[in-house]
Amino acid sequence: MKHITYILILSFLLLRCESDSTNTTNAEANISFSFSHAWDNMPVTQADFNTIKFTNAKGDQLSIERLRYLVSDITFTTFNNEKLVLNEYKLIDVENSQNLSFNPSLTIPSGNYKNVSFIFGFNNDDNYNNYQDLNAASWNVPSQLGGGYHYMQLEGKFIDNTSTETGYAYHAIRAIDNSVSPPKFQDTFFEIDLGEITISDGTNINIEMNIAEWFNNPNIWDLNVLNTMLMPNFDAQVLMFENGQNVFSLISVE
Repeated sequence: MKHITYILILSFLLLRCESDSTNTTNAEANISFSFSHAWDNMPVTQADFNTIKFTNAKGDQLSIERLRYLVSDITFTTFNNEKLVLNEYKLIDVENSQNLSFNPSLTIPSGNYKNVSFIFGFNNDDNYNNYQDLNAASWNVPSQLGGGYHYMQLEGKFIDNTSTETGYAYHAIRAIDNSVSPPKFQDTFFEIDLGEITISDGTNINIEMNIAEWFNNPNIWDLNVLNTMLMPNFDAQVLMFENGQNVFSLISVE
């Protein structure tokens, strides 16, 4: 796992000294993040996997057999627009009920933050480092598709237009078009803003992924057309990026 570091527009010591103006204090807080999942208003857990019980916006009936995704670079923005970044990542694995909670190793100055955010996937600087735990999880992207790592693997089966159960693999990576030379890339990681949050010791931030949104907004997803071989499909990756903007939401701060 890569080293956890603070990245500040101003130094960490300066942030602590200016606590009055940034609405933070000298008190350090241990925080955590919890990730839950839903299909619109229906909670989704491992127990709901491997059964065709969901219907997407197009009307396709489908199951979920695997859901893994990567989050990174949790960022706390003060009211002076100073950014405190926890340079850490977590591979959330819903299929195996692993890493549904994220406990950063470092403490955060207590106080009121203008915004808390995180990255879905890796930014480009992080994506091309070497992570032994992600390698062991078979999270790599083949070199012919640009290398680096997946952002998400969402897999299952759906009832196709011949009434046959057919597999789908909704895998999100950095978009690449190999039909041109040199290959064309487009960034498809994105930042999720959770809004203003007050941090104190023991704060837990509850975040929900609405899985249905991956197939819905703004692009109605037709699994009969886009079901597999999506990683080398530049246009499909851009559609996923667009749909992902509405997937995550802040549920509660406790």
